[in-house]
Amino acid sequence: MARPEVLSMVLAGGEGKRLLPLTADRAKPAVPFGGMYRLIDFVLSNLANAGYLKIVVLTQYKSHSLDRHVSWTWRMSTLLGNYVTPVPAQQRLGPRWFAGSADAILQNLNLIEDERPDHVVVFGADHIYRMDPRQMVDQHLDSGAGVTIAAIRQPLALADQFGVIETGPDGVSVSAFREKPTDATGLSDAPDQIYASMGNYVFDTKVLIDIVKQDSLDPSSKHDVGGDLIPKLVRAGCAQVYDFADNRVPGSTDRDRGYWRDVGTLDAFYEAHMDLISVHPIFNLYNREWPIYTGHAPLPPAKFVFNEEGRRGYATDSMISPGVILSGGTAERSVLSPAVHLDVGAAVCDSVLMDGVRVGRGAVVRHAIIDKNVIVPDGAEIGVDMARDKERFTVTPSGVRVIEKNQIIPG
Repeated sequence: MARPEVLSMVLAGGEGKRLLPLTADRAKPAVPFGGMYRLIDFVLSNLANAGYLKIVVLTQYKSHSLDRHVSWTWRMSTLLGNYVTPVPAQQRLGPRWFAGSADAILQNLNLIEDERPDHVVVFGADHIYRMDPRQMVDQHLDSGAGVTIAAIRQPLALADQFGVIETGPDGVSVSAFREKPTDATGLSDAPDQIYASMGNYVFDTKVLIDIVKQDSLDPSSKHDVGGDLIPKLVRAGCAQVYDFADNRVPGSTDRDRGYWRDVGTLDAFYEAHMDLISVHPIFNLYNREWPIYTGHAPLPPAKFVFNEEGRRGYATDSMISPGVILSGGTAERSVLSPAVHLDVGAAVCDSVLMDGVRVGRGAVVRHAIIDKNVIVPDGAEIGVDMARDKERFTVTPSGVRVIEKNQIIPG
């Protein structure tokens, strides 16, 4: 039996205000992650590994670096009609930008009409996870649902932090979809858990077209996929849930299977990096059977130089990218992105340094996220004096210092 035709739409238009200052000059899906990647590389890799190779990326806010990354990195052979293409807001329905994720789909219905797919996969662009979407599509086909919603199990006590999916007696049909409820009930097979929406959906094409057109005429709607389209389809009785715990990705281990992180806050972004650097990482970037793809600049291998007391370049429990030079500096429990340079005596600990950061002689960096091309001068201290750091930088509730890109920090 022939596989159905599937078009993938990646929603990448969010502002990412809670990630400021990392999103001061870029869209949230373009934020660097894990040394080598951008956030959007994870969803695109999942789709590409599954063989879904007709992908449109709907962009809007501060999208230049995102558009450039997708266009440069995600080139595919057009011989078989494959493509990954950024689609900026085009004001196709008048002089207005996208009013929400559902409106973004409405304004790009021409993409669906051009491809005429049987089903449309609509995924978010800024989560860290591995998933084989074919398994979700297979359940969707078997069920005959109008929409299938991917869900991850979370503790009942955290229900007020998620969009919660409530199911009927069969455990699969969706009876309600509520945003951050305070009175959620547990699952029938796990009373201490709830289904939290992952922001990933599979739609029957006709159902999607009909519902976005219907929603566009609703003056009370915020035109959001999760907030408006899904509740309407739940009320129509055509929504089902897909349990992410059932997804099996080639090469995954018991430790990293089912990992999913919404890095919507600076603390979550930092914690997701810390998940990468343990001896047996909670999220394993080294799974070659389901790789995470990205573009690679022509940089040389990382280099560790000097081996003298007080002048020794080394890194422990860390991830080190190409082009990094530890010139007598040290890194512990940190992620160093391409072309980072640590000078003699520099000490970086529990931190994330993005591309091109330079840490001067004797400088100390602790518990920090430092964006691209920042210069930390000789002898400077970050993460040592909380009161002083709050005067100079963004500091998260957990105490992570965050420095905006291209800054030259006073000594």
